[in-house]
Amino acid sequence: MSLDVSPQLLAEAENGEVREEDFVATVRASLPYAYDLIARLTAELQSGTADFADNQTPPPSERERGQLLRALSSDAIRGCLERHFGVALAFQNCHRVAAFRPGARGGAVHSRFTSPRAQILNQSPELRDC
Repeated sequence: MSLDVSPQLLAEAENGEVREEDFVATVRASLPYAYDLIARLTAELQSGTADFADNQTPPPSERERGQLLRALSSDAIRGCLERHFGVALAFQNCHRVAAFRPGARGGAVHSRFTSPRAQILNQSPELRDC
């Protein structure tokens, strides 16, 4: 299961639309490693002039790796995090997450990062089973 959903949030979803801030709070509480990593990358991106900020450090355990995979493989969660932090996220392997400025999506740097070539060049034997 990706998220720990409160009975109140479940009732809200059953009765109509879910408020974005309620969903963000659920993601933050359920996937703290992923949330904090994206918050850190966003702060790094906003404090500098680089085209993107990325994480190349593997998660400390499979639990954290699972959080990251769940956050980035769900369109709803990933989109929520992108809107909340005001970034465009890109993902390679099982831990290399990058935060781009929203206007960079589809541009040269973003396209290079998300290309098949970049994915292949980012492979290594230790990442084969991630």
